[in-house]
Amino acid sequence: MRMLRVKATTVRHALNIWPPLRGAGITVKEISENYDYAKVQLRALPWNRNIVGVHFGGSLFAMTDPFWMLLLMKHLGDEHVVWDKAAEIDFRKPGRGTVTAEFVLDSARLAELRTAASGGEKVLRWFSADVVDSSGEVVATVRKQIYLRKKRG
Repeated sequence: MRMLRVKATTVRHALNIWPPLRGAGITVKEISENYDYAKVQLRALPWNRNIVGVHFGGSLFAMTDPFWMLLLMKHLGDEHVVWDKAAEIDFRKPGRGTVTAEFVLDSARLAELRTAASGGEKVLRWFSADVVDSSGEVVATVRKQIYLRKKRG
């Protein structure tokens, strides 16, 4: 859990050279210092397009994969277990060019999660992020179900 004490800029740089993201053309543009915001982009490259020339769905999904869990781990700290439990993607229109996803974690949601997990029981919550194209149109909506609970003993 040493990652929880690392500066956001260091995490951003590490994610930008991490092969699963880098190889897919995914760039982490920003992670706020207090870990309540992240912005990610996916460039259209020859190897991340599907047979009809638009973004491969797996790349759209991959660009959103670690971020809700990462933001929550930072806020909830070592005293909580945080895992991705389930995920789904709703493709709205073909993705072309550079697409972007933003993740915003607000203090009210964090307070609700801490309260829900305070007794040690498991908590399941859904989080979503839209993937948008350069004109702001939604290409896909990705939902992630996060499992969390307070660590025992």
